[in-house]
Amino acid sequence: MAIDYRSFRNPDPPALVRIWNEACTGRGAAYMNGATPLEVLVLAKPHFDPRGLILALEDGVAVGFAHAGFGPDAIGKGLNLQLGVICLVAVRPSYQRRGVGRELLRRAEAYLRDRGATTIQAGARRPLAPFYWGLHAGSEPAGALASDPGCQAFLTANQYKAAEKVHILDCDLGSLSPVADLRFPNIKRKHELRILPRPVSPSRYEESLYSPLEMLEFQLQDGGNGPAPARVRVWDMEHFSWRWHQPAAGIIDLVVEPGRRRQGLAKFLMFQMLRYLQDQFYSIAEVQVAESNAAARQLMQTLGFRKVDEGVIYRKE
Repeated sequence: MAIDYRSFRNPDPPALVRIWNEACTGRGAAYMNGATPLEVLVLAKPHFDPRGLILALEDGVAVGFAHAGFGPDAIGKGLNLQLGVICLVAVRPSYQRRGVGRELLRRAEAYLRDRGATTIQAGARRPLAPFYWGLHAGSEPAGALASDPGCQAFLTANQYKAAEKVHILDCDLGSLSPVADLRFPNIKRKHELRILPRPVSPSRYEESLYSPLEMLEFQLQDGGNGPAPARVRVWDMEHFSWRWHQPAAGIIDLVVEPGRRRQGLAKFLMFQMLRYLQDQFYSIAEVQVAESNAAARQLMQTLGFRKVDEGVIYRKE
């Protein structure tokens, strides 16, 4: 029977969840126990466009979908329509290798081109990460995952080229070891550790990504009037905990002010946060680091993080 294609309609979420749970079974895909996570983390975004979510159907039954969107403009209030992203292509296993995924991808690309995209990225990665944060790739969007069987080969076969690699690192908090550093006593004496609710983002686009996540910001304050010398954010990876069968926390946005780098602040702050997460009965802490950032990878290794997956961001001109 022929496959039909159409854009999203309001009654579709239960069918999308069924496809997701059948097709997205790797470690980097959260398990959805109902449509609420999809509605909150995808469909409720102010930049959601039903035309960008394309379904494949056989005899009226959804068998696959592709979702495309755009990143923010320079001030974060609108969209940059020149840069499009294919966030996801998912096809039920019994319909794979029948051209359904290829046609979904083609239609998603056509949607982006029709709206003005000149470059298309496959695999969400900030700032081109409009949807699925909290459902896919772990602590933050990381492109196409090595743990997703066939995903990277599928994109390569459709003329996409790898542009960036991301290492996905986990820390087993149950075996967290003390970190020795002669700089720590001086850092502790001169700084105060603060745990605060995440500040509201000045970017409307960015705020729409963060707002559904239960997130805290850890800061090292030195009593000055400027920004905290070091800060990092962490959020509760609720939906991944279903997949992994243990509570997990995602770490993002580790920042040390330029004039305060190479003083041990990042290591001290990260270790204090890991101890806090351990005390809160989390089992796993996850962070992502660009493959090109050797210093950050070395820092995370020192703290006990180990590579568990890899994301690749693909582009097509």
